[in-house]
Amino acid sequence: MKLLRPVALLLAAAATVLAADTPRVIYTKTFPGSSPAYVSITVAQDGAVAYKETADDDPETFQIEPDMAAAIFDLSQKLDHFQRKIESGLKVANMGQKTLRWENGAESSEAKFNYSQDENARLLQDWFERITESERAMLDLKRALRYDKLGVYQALLRIETIWDAKRLTGAAQMLPLLDRVAQNDTYIHMARERALALAAAIRSVPKGKG
Repeated sequence: MKLLRPVALLLAAAATVLAADTPRVIYTKTFPGSSPAYVSITVAQDGAVAYKETADDDPETFQIEPDMAAAIFDLSQKLDHFQRKIESGLKVANMGQKTLRWENGAESSEAKFNYSQDENARLLQDWFERITESERAMLDLKRALRYDKLGVYQALLRIETIWDAKRLTGAAQMLPLLDRVAQNDTYIHMARERALALAAAIRSVPKGKG
């Protein structure tokens, strides 16, 4: 899963998120039958992210907005860096096995849960669900650009829906793809207009805000 983005930014994000001495929060979710059935998201303190949908996959690396990274690390601290129980213990339907893990050099701790009543845990999980939604929408657009030009418009609508709901993360990584659509007259006019408007909206947000 390789994306169109400046190589320097990609390498910088990868170096940060993979550095052993960098504080990071790691979220994994395994839920057979769902889409995706597996996801692993590593977030470094500076917002560098590594995202993958199979354990042995080469991760997507990108940056989320600083305020989003700050929220993730603030919630992790409120949860004592997962040194205490998060699982509710209630008999509820299977919602997928989730793990929240804290790493900072030699220090590490983690908590597993299916369902939690802890509001901070639920808020933190939602941040990772936002990252998943955003990344899958972007990957759908990338596939449409490569294999299904008529599907580009629908892929853009999905991204726009996430944006309008204020759930789009790492929005800057979308810009090369949106510009590619907006500037290429082989795509339908509605798709080009949609891409242009969405790119302008993303660029209008003050730096550091999501």
